[in-house]
Amino acid sequence: MNILEQIKSPADLKYLSIPKMQALATQIRELIIKTVSQNGGHLAPCLGTVELTLALHKVFSCPRDKIVWDVGHQAYTHKILTGRRDKFSTLRKKNGITGFPNRFESIYDAFGAGHASTSISAALGMAVARDLNHENYNVIAVIGDGAMTGGEALEGLNNAGISKRKMIVILNDNEMSIAPNVGALSEYLSLIRVNEKYRRAKKDVHRILSSIPRIGNSVLKTANYVKDGFRNAIVPGGFFESLGFTYIGPTDGNNLEDLINVLEKIKINMDGPVLLHVQTKKGKGYIPAERHPDKFHGIGKFDIATGKPIVSDSIIPTYTAVFSQALVDLAAQDKNITAITAAMPSGTGLQKFSELYPSRFFDVGIAEEHAVTFAAGQATQGKHPIVAIYSTFSQRAYDQIIHDVALQNLPVVLCLDRAGLVGEDGPTHHGVFDMAYIRQIPNMVCMAPKDENELRQMLYSAIKYNSPCTIRYPRGSACGVEIQEEFSLVEKGKGELLSIGDDIAIIAVGSMVQEAIKAREELLNEKINCSVINARFIKPLDANLILATARKVKFIVTVEEGILAGGFGSAVLELLSDNNIYNVPVIRLGIKDKFIEQGTRQEILDECNLNSKSIVNAVKNFINGSDK
Repeated sequence: MNILEQIKSPADLKYLSIPKMQALATQIRELIIKTVSQNGGHLAPCLGTVELTLALHKVFSCPRDKIVWDVGHQAYTHKILTGRRDKFSTLRKKNGITGFPNRFESIYDAFGAGHASTSISAALGMAVARDLNHENYNVIAVIGDGAMTGGEALEGLNNAGISKRKMIVILNDNEMSIAPNVGALSEYLSLIRVNEKYRRAKKDVHRILSSIPRIGNSVLKTANYVKDGFRNAIVPGGFFESLGFTYIGPTDGNNLEDLINVLEKIKINMDGPVLLHVQTKKGKGYIPAERHPDKFHGIGKFDIATGKPIVSDSIIPTYTAVFSQALVDLAAQDKNITAITAAMPSGTGLQKFSELYPSRFFDVGIAEEHAVTFAAGQATQGKHPIVAIYSTFSQRAYDQIIHDVALQNLPVVLCLDRAGLVGEDGPTHHGVFDMAYIRQIPNMVCMAPKDENELRQMLYSAIKYNSPCTIRYPRGSACGVEIQEEFSLVEKGKGELLSIGDDIAIIAVGSMVQEAIKAREELLNEKINCSVINARFIKPLDANLILATARKVKFIVTVEEGILAGGFGSAVLELLSDNNIYNVPVIRLGIKDKFIEQGTRQEILDECNLNSKSIVNAVKNFINGSDK
């Protein structure tokens, strides 16, 4: 019997027995595994939260009650249960459903999320709004143990505990135990805490002691000290209790019946902030994911029978792999090089470095702000810290980049992986803003390689510059050019003139240089001669090369895989204006003032007119328009 086909909304769960819900959990896992094997996505964490999601929707009544999912890696079951089962095959595809909670996609998605550690803050905001509006509904934040390492999560906990607002934080612990598991005592105390009689007894003791003349308050104060000391000594979650939360757990997050029982008691009996600690098994129900949860956290297409990824036959390395090897080679020459990541050692290519140089490798957890300032501290003492981070996550450390690195002119190198359009992860993960906000910062050098060899030389050069630097490079395979083993210095602020033509100049940066080269070849067939410049640097620009070229051509096209507002093309316009060159039109190709949705990387590049065909069309349209 296919129970899943009968579930049109979470309300349908209210009438299901525990055995039927357990059968439903199996069917949901089968659908998730099948879909992710074909589309890619976040598998292991979603498989671990099937029972938790079923229990939440069984006990609470969404969308009136609000469930806020942190990051969204855990929310596939939520999507399936909330009217998106029929569309689940479109997961992460262009015009399909997103891989993360999205308020524009469903009324059941209370808050959008793609970056970690935001759920508690958002949930507290909802709880405050609820109370100000004199309404009565539940607010639940679901956060993983990894996301709990983020600073914003701790800020949210601190504020929520002090506020005394009624809200629930569910800590989904799927990799490590945050507090010692003391077995039966822990479970016993947890059950007592959700018991109304125990809570009433505590109030009665407080009332009786307070009423004793002269000594009552002193006795009560002493009793509280003793109680707190005993609790923090033996009860897991003493840290959360000290912040003002009632801590419950650890609870088996894959035991559906127990979860429903605990959540029902919390819903009925508890006031104020509650933290429920559940322990789930990452990858549950799929043996390859259970054995290797790290590999199945975020994965591309794979074979269900074997669990092996389906990879292309290309022998061209990814930019991440080229960066990884270059860093290892440089570290062998320079013992002062260190590497820092914010919970992404594999994704950023630092795994090999961590194995070869473990004492010089630092994974600080999901804490980008700390990662950057931590690097700055190392730089003050003569180290050469390399912070490898996705472009989209570097946004979280903007203040630290300015205040702690650039203002002090410290030689920290930020290597921004996944810069530009990343594909199926969508708008929360596109790295399109870094050029615009980093080039504003004094003392900062900002580079983008045209190919893998240039990336290798730029990493070497960034360390030699002895100043704050960023290097941005895209997701996926590089260009397939020969890599020069010997390191050579890329002169700071020097671009590269790739071809000379008197009609127009195409000035491209990073990933767009190859498209500019292709466009030039196509335009030559139209008898249009182009100069092509590989800018290399977003900051500082090669002013001499750009100005000299601008004085020879009829117009300029700039091409960048980033936001146009304040980006590379804007920098070129500013340069021309500052040098009183007003008679050379500039066409800027890049990402317009909107968030870009998901799709394959090539689909989105085409949509944004970031390909050789679009460059050719822009040139021809301008020429045809100017001839009229």
